[in-house]
Amino acid sequence: MADLVARGRYPHQGRFDRWSRDDERIVAEAMAATGVTALSGRPVDELSGGQRQRVWVAMVLAQQTPTLLLDEPTTFLDITHQYGLLELFGKLRRSMGRTVVVVLHDLNQAARYASHLIVMKDGAVVTAGPPAAVITEELIDKVYELPCRVLPDPETGAPMVIPRAGLGGAGSGR
Repeated sequence: MADLVARGRYPHQGRFDRWSRDDERIVAEAMAATGVTALSGRPVDELSGGQRQRVWVAMVLAQQTPTLLLDEPTTFLDITHQYGLLELFGKLRRSMGRTVVVVLHDLNQAARYASHLIVMKDGAVVTAGPPAAVITEELIDKVYELPCRVLPDPETGAPMVIPRAGLGGAGSGR
């Protein structure tokens, strides 16, 4: 697993460069930041989905880019690992000053963890801004054709989408 994280350093290696103590430190810091240091000797295929996602994030951190671009990193994870990963992204943003751009389809997760949302439909930006300004009943109905209520999340105060009862199934063409 540590070998996979170390691959994040490849962009910093010249044709004749050797692995340095600095590379070793950066990989160790990335593994510590994502909580995977104890897994370093295990093969990736023996890790759970959540552990595997953290290893991939550690590899991205080892690249030391100022921006992390992540496409649906919570897909196929159980709910505990989904929220754990989103908490990790928040920690990385706060403690390391990284910009984290995440594509999410779960509106409640996006509203809870993002400081800025961009809502798209058919490849075009519909609106953008802070979650409280973006996540509205009108927007959800317009973009997703989902009648809903938007209430404050009791834990964070972020907007939370609650679908209305009796939707009649997807594609009901209301």
